[in-house]
Parts: sequence; structure tokens; C-alpha cells
Amino acid sequence: MEPIYIILLVAIVGFFLFRKFFQNKFGWNEPSDPFSTEWRTILMKNIAYYNSLSNDEKSLFEYKVQEFLLNCRITGIKTQVDITDKLLVASSAVFPILKFSEWRYTNLHEVLLYPSLFNEDFETEGTGRRIAGMVGTGYMDGMMILSKHALKLGFANESDKKNTAIHEFVHLIDKTDGTIDGIPELLLEKQYTIPWIDLINKKIDEIYNNKSDINPYGGTNNAEFFSVVSEYFFERPKLLAKKHPELYALLEEIFKQEMRSKKLIKPLKKISRNSPCPCNSGIKFKKCCGRIY
Repeated sequence: MEPIYIILLVAIVGFFLFRKFFQNKFGWNEPSDPFSTEWRTILMKNIAYYNSLSNDEKSLFEYKVQEFLLNCRITGIKTQVDITDKLLVASSAVFPILKFSEWRYTNLHEVLLYPSLFNEDFETEGTGRRIAGMVGTGYMDGMMILSKHALKLGFANESDKKNTAIHEFVHLIDKTDGTIDGIPELLLEKQYTIPWIDLINKKIDEIYNNKSDINPYGGTNNAEFFSVVSEYFFERPKLLAKKHPELYALLEEIFKQEMRSKKLIKPLKKISRNSPCPCNSGIKFKKCCGRIY
């Protein structure tokens, strides 16, 4: 290897280690400011899941979104990142851990947003660009990479049972116990572990035999299956409960969320301050969810 490339490699590794050191040094930040009306409006327009929550759950969701953004950088690589992008990423992180009050993504300090799909060499141009998201390993441990296009598509299409960002955050949760293996030991109570593994094997066999509506990518391995069906659980819970009741029931146990009764309202195209509040309170948005607490 040429000396210049060795120096460049050392510089890159040193840069990431330096940033990781300062992330750990300054500890964990907790929100102290009120959740802004602008941010709340963005959530209402883009996140059907948020609209389905009770008022108390919405407050918790907002707190966790703020907390995530205070402790994790979101950086655009060859693309601009706005507040909507940041809120979509943070919301994706909160979906699976909303009911775990003490959960912190201590194994993540930065999300890199690429403009489009990328390849294994993190290139956004040329051939082999099939990756929409990944959890970093090695010198990129503590990082996640997401395609900005895939991030937005995950929330724009509510019926395809796919959401790349949720998929990757479920991988990150799975990784917390030390191994990405489809068994989230920190979330799954021990008595459900064996039934969960048995069900994964059964459902993967159905995928291989073309007898399943689950994304075929879930048949890759146990870890991918867990992330794929988690997307399904949060995007199309009623359909999942109907077609795969046993799988749905175990995912309820994992995430501690009853999803099939939720009304996943389509994103609202426009909310003015004088519009009726979308929470159906019967009063104007500016006097309800749009007020500054």
C-alpha cells in the first residue's frame, strides 16, 4: 500500500475515534426546552404513527425525539439535511423503543445521510449500489448510514410494509446485547425466546416456499427477518395480525405496543394555525397541539 493511502486511512480512523471520544466524554444530554410547534407540525404531517398516539404518548414521543437529536448527530454526505430529515430519523429511532422509558441509544453517536443508494464501499455513483441503510462496524462502529431517498420513501408510502430507517434501528437494538442475531435479549423476556426462534424458522421456511407476503429479504437470516417483520408491524399492524397472528402477538411482547387498534392516519398535507386540530379535539390547532407548552 502506498504511504499516502496509509496516512489517509490512519487519519480517517483517528477522526472517527476522536469524535467517539468526545461523545463519551460529555455524557448524555436530556431535553429541557419545550417541543417546538414547528417540529410538532412536521410530525403531524409526516408520521402517521405519531398521529395515532394518545396525548400522553405524544408527549413521550416528542421527548424521546428531542433526546435523540441532542445525543446523535445527523450529517449529510453530498446532500443537504433539514429539520424534516432529522425528525424522520429521530422518529424512526423512537418507534421501537417508545415503551422503554430508560432506553438510550448509547451505541450510536452519528447518522450519515447519503443522497441515494450506495454500495459496500460507500459509493453513491457507479455499479453495485443496492444498499439503503446499514449499521456501522469496525472503525465506523457507533454510526449508521441511511439513504435520504429511502428515508423519505419509508414515510411517504404507508402501505408497502417497508421503512428502511426503522429496519436499521431495529438492527441497532438487536446489536445492543452484543450480537445482531434476530434475538433482542434486552427486550424479549426469556420465556418467549424459544417460541420466537421457532417461529422465525417457520416463517423463513414459508418465505422460501413462496407462501408468505413477508418481504423475501427477511429470509436472508434471523436478524434480517426480525428487522423486516418489525417494519411490517409498525406500518401494517392490522394486516400482520390478520395474516400472521402468532408473529404479531410475539412482536407485541417484544415492543410492548398494541398496534392493531391504532388509527394510522395518513400524513396531513396542510395544517394552519386556524385549522381544526388533527387530534379531533374539536378546537383549533393553535389552541391545542399547536400551542407552545
